[in-house]
Amino acid sequence: KENKVLSARNLVLERKAQRMASLEAENMSLRELLSASDQVDDKVLVTSVTAVDPDPYTQQILIDKGGSDGVFVGQPVLDAYGLLGQVIDVLPFSSRVLMIADSNHAVPVQVNRNGVRAIATGTGALNELELIYVPNTADIKVGDMLVSSGLGGRYPKGYPVATVSSIRNTPGESFATVTAEPTAKLDRSRHLLLVFTDEAGRVPPEQLWRNEE
Repeated sequence: KENKVLSARNLVLERKAQRMASLEAENMSLRELLSASDQVDDKVLVTSVTAVDPDPYTQQILIDKGGSDGVFVGQPVLDAYGLLGQVIDVLPFSSRVLMIADSNHAVPVQVNRNGVRAIATGTGALNELELIYVPNTADIKVGDMLVSSGLGGRYPKGYPVATVSSIRNTPGESFATVTAEPTAKLDRSRHLLLVFTDEAGRVPPEQLWRNEE
């Protein structure tokens, strides 16, 4: 009888230990997000992922903030490591985010080392982006950090997007095949940042003030 009691107690303690490990990982994630928010010049709002689109041909997620929080279509979304995507649909209390890895997504970027501009498009794979129309003579190297260029006004300038992972030049072709790995943890991040930029101009000042609280 005593063994049964101790066994049950041990099972409960193991469950608590597992929960503590999960909470420790979540706290670390929140600390990283807080550190990232300190480095963002724009106003931000913390949100959490509530669902992932199961369609293998799309890379979209749902978050727990919506129109009642001032979220708007086209709003940039970051995680603790870099640019994750943009809001494409807004409901009162939730929103849909298109991630940068989606094959229908493209973002203007530039090489942080020298300012060379390019367009990074999604490939449908969470760990790979492709740079299109990059001349064979472009000064781009493996390991170069790509940041948002700010062109087009969709994304603020200077946020990390990806790191160049491979460059292949094909004889006779005008453009190189360049792939890059997103800096954002597209398949892991639970807590995200919604960025309110001055250029957007869609959120009333009082809403921004409330979000900062």
